[in-house]
Amino acid sequence: MEPAAPAGRTLRRFSPELALVAVTVTYGATFTITQDALHDVTPVGLIALRFAFGAAALGPFALRRGWRLRGATGGRRRDFMIAVAAFGIVGFAGFVLQNAGLQYTTTSNSAFITGLFVVFTTLIETVVTRRRPPPNVLVAVALAVVGLYLLSDASLAFGRGEFLTLGCAFMFGLWIFLGGRYAHRFDPVALTAAQLVVFVGLALPLLPAAGLGDVTARVLAAAALTGVLASAGAFSAQLWAQRFVEPTRAAVILEFEPVVAGVIGYAIGERLGWVGYLGALVILAGMFVAEAPFLKRR
Repeated sequence: MEPAAPAGRTLRRFSPELALVAVTVTYGATFTITQDALHDVTPVGLIALRFAFGAAALGPFALRRGWRLRGATGGRRRDFMIAVAAFGIVGFAGFVLQNAGLQYTTTSNSAFITGLFVVFTTLIETVVTRRRPPPNVLVAVALAVVGLYLLSDASLAFGRGEFLTLGCAFMFGLWIFLGGRYAHRFDPVALTAAQLVVFVGLALPLLPAAGLGDVTARVLAAAALTGVLASAGAFSAQLWAQRFVEPTRAAVILEFEPVVAGVIGYAIGERLGWVGYLGALVILAGMFVAEAPFLKRR
């Protein structure tokens, strides 16, 4: 029984990074489900339903835990409400811009440009903290971008859809950076639950213009699954992990999502080609380069 103790300590030591990997697996695994649901319901309708399910599932736990992070100094309820508003608006803008961009560009272009959030996270963190990321992290960011380009086979033709999606990438980069900041001050479950409520509140006024679509059984199942697992659960886990992982490193690990989506696609009969699989390997190499010094230190 004694050899199990070192293994347990190792898992606990790397639990933040493992949590982020689990988050990307959850995001990537629900991609196909979301695509299928969008055949019946509008993007805004799915956003409203998805985050309503997530808020309902997470709300009781958030009320029980409270909003203040245990052991943290400072932090007033007013600060929490400001953080929720900023976090919610930025995240919602990212989702809306992504869906809007998909109307005018290809899925491959959207996947590549959205993945540029790793670049924007790095830039935002550098500007705000006035501290340049370590060289290995910069190399990891470059590898992630190259790998994502190969994986998505993007054409880099820029038009309305691409610019909208670029705005989405910036918002997601800012969202990850804010997550790193707020995760040190507020309870991740409460912050996620409140953020989901903001998402729903922002989506409802858009429904009269965008429409809801047909709320079929497939749509309800997709909204419930993505709302509970990929929103309530994954968002909370991501915020918890970002208490220990810097925003840029977190962004590099989150680039593992398209690799997971590619594996899921392979399982259901989709093939990326050798260039796509090379891109997946390059992304994995970027993750290793980003984490290598921390793995060695631990």
